[in-house]
Amino acid sequence: MSGIGPPEPGEGTRAWESRREEDTPAPLAARYARRRRIAAALAAAAVLLSGGGYLYATRPQQPTAHARRPHPQVPYPAQVVDLTYLDARPAPAGAPPHSFSFAVLVSVASGPPVTVTRVIQPYAGLSVTTDPPAPFRIRVDSARKITITMHVTECGKAPRNAGLPFLDVTLRNTRAIQEQSFIPGPHYAQDLSHALEVACSNRNR
Repeated sequence: MSGIGPPEPGEGTRAWESRREEDTPAPLAARYARRRRIAAALAAAAVLLSGGGYLYATRPQQPTAHARRPHPQVPYPAQVVDLTYLDARPAPAGAPPHSFSFAVLVSVASGPPVTVTRVIQPYAGLSVTTDPPAPFRIRVDSARKITITMHVTECGKAPRNAGLPFLDVTLRNTRAIQEQSFIPGPHYAQDLSHALEVACSNRNR
């Protein structure tokens, strides 16, 4: 071979110094920065997904058609029972001396049947029985006549002039058991005072 100077490079040959800029590897710091951006984007996506799942889990739940149907509430027995005083009655045959009777009407306005389990009064000198004897049941939209017989056991503890006497009635239905105090009214107070006066003074009515 003859000639002057270094040989010329062959066709298609590229020197290291003449490589294109995009073929040059990126600096190490740039590669780390790119990785950090990718990791941050992935973390943000994970937060959004988890937040969406939390919102879905804590959103107000829509009740089903069955749950939306209202269930009828059974009333308390004291809310639906009424006691009305009727009149004084002769004591039943076989009652002990110093006994007297009254008639009351007990009714149930709504709800399931109500059972009357006990009828008492507040005075220590009197005992009480009922006809029919307790317990007895009263159906809804119906009324039952009850005869209450009182027996004077001790006149000193029985009121001679009862102002607003009441009857304590224990009621039970499928919801609750309650004791309700009924004030039968002024006619009951008058008849009770008269009956006690007769029973404790040995006078005939």
